[in-house]
Amino acid sequence: MSHEWTADEIRRVGHLVVDLIADHLTSLPREPAFRPFPSDLAERMAKTPAPAVGIAPDEILRIFADTIEPFPFGNGHPRFFGWVNSPPAVMGIFADALAAAMNPSCAGGNHAAIHVERQVLEWFRDLLRFPRGSMGLLVSGGSMATMTALAVARYVKSGGDVRRDGLRGAAQPFAFYMTAEGHSCARKAIELLGFGSASIRTVPTAADFTMDLEALDAALVQDRDAGVRPIAVVATAGTTNTGAIDAFAAIAVVSRRHDVWLHVDAAYGGPAILSDEYGEAISALAHADSVALDPHKWLFVPVEAGLVFVKDADAMRAAFSLVPPYVRTTGSAGEVYGLPWFSEYGFQQTRGFRALKVWMAMQQFGLEGYKAAIEENIALAQYLADRVQSSADLELMAPPSLSIVCFRYADAALRTEDQIAGANRVILEKLQLGGDAFITGTELAGRFVLRACIVNYRSTRTDVDRMLDAVRTIGGAIVRA
Repeated sequence: MSHEWTADEIRRVGHLVVDLIADHLTSLPREPAFRPFPSDLAERMAKTPAPAVGIAPDEILRIFADTIEPFPFGNGHPRFFGWVNSPPAVMGIFADALAAAMNPSCAGGNHAAIHVERQVLEWFRDLLRFPRGSMGLLVSGGSMATMTALAVARYVKSGGDVRRDGLRGAAQPFAFYMTAEGHSCARKAIELLGFGSASIRTVPTAADFTMDLEALDAALVQDRDAGVRPIAVVATAGTTNTGAIDAFAAIAVVSRRHDVWLHVDAAYGGPAILSDEYGEAISALAHADSVALDPHKWLFVPVEAGLVFVKDADAMRAAFSLVPPYVRTTGSAGEVYGLPWFSEYGFQQTRGFRALKVWMAMQQFGLEGYKAAIEENIALAQYLADRVQSSADLELMAPPSLSIVCFRYADAALRTEDQIAGANRVILEKLQLGGDAFITGTELAGRFVLRACIVNYRSTRTDVDRMLDAVRTIGGAIVRA
């Protein structure tokens, strides 16, 4: 087939693709919540060499329909409550195709994609209550957002010219502060930025799994007295395990007193700033020096779409720009090169047109639509928690927060902690492989628990009921065996 497609051929194949998308999205509720990829198919794919000659579009789509589409990750399904993975907004799906058709490099310049991203950043600046002097960047996800933010913290707080000298000649050791509930991406970032995991101080948590402020202050005092240089506190707006929300305003007071950077991981919980129940608590992240938020989580944007905001835009630019300070310009929207390039504010040079799917998804839902969807998820989580608490054979294992509920099957016939943990591990495996619903497991205070995270605008009480009934049916069979 010619590399040059006619408009008619693009339309014909495009219609086939749209049919596949429509069938996939609308058939999901009738399919298993999860179906493992067949081992024989995986082996066959691994052994199939790259095609020597091109394949017709219809055959490519047939292979996709037969071997790829039937085995999704599962997060589009209304009974997928695993990790923090949402279904995609339909306009976000179309936006990915349109962005690929334009195929711009979004390092900078004066073209439409850059101005779309700047508009999206303005929307998020307002949503997060960050000031005009702040700067944001769309990145791949929370991990890269955290890496970017902590790289700026390193530049500002390390006490030397870290870009020139690195950390080898530092006069003092360094320290970071986070709880065991903090996301592992912060540890990865701290390691990759050259500080090492030994620099991380694990701050104890309160009974609700939030950061203990007195313990944080004591750790900072102890390190200062020992000649250690604190760099950053990493707090969380919605921990992955339980949805706990740290007290950002109070943490900011402690951080400022010790001259420490405050980064808030709001990758999951940030969008709940729109909700009535959690809006006030999460809006306190405006006290932070930087924040990470993933539109591809609770804003239903197709992956990848992460966001980082740094309050000090000049520091962010200085941490990454290779343009000498004396020739850096403010730019102009009317010039060929446009406003200062995004590549001056982060690590990535060639950048995809991520902004279009964020822009289109936000246009599709609107802030009111997002508020309604998020509050419905929060209400479903509370409904699940209420059902757990009213069931004699189930036990709530943490205060429900945001849209996460941690619980376990604890029939009276299971008399020891080992028996309860063993039964719940079997329940989890059978539930995931059975296809009725999909949840995950985690450990809280040394005990294995089941965890449901509802970030799905398609989910209903019926879906929650079916998941919980499946847990109890599997658990009952274990007890009777």
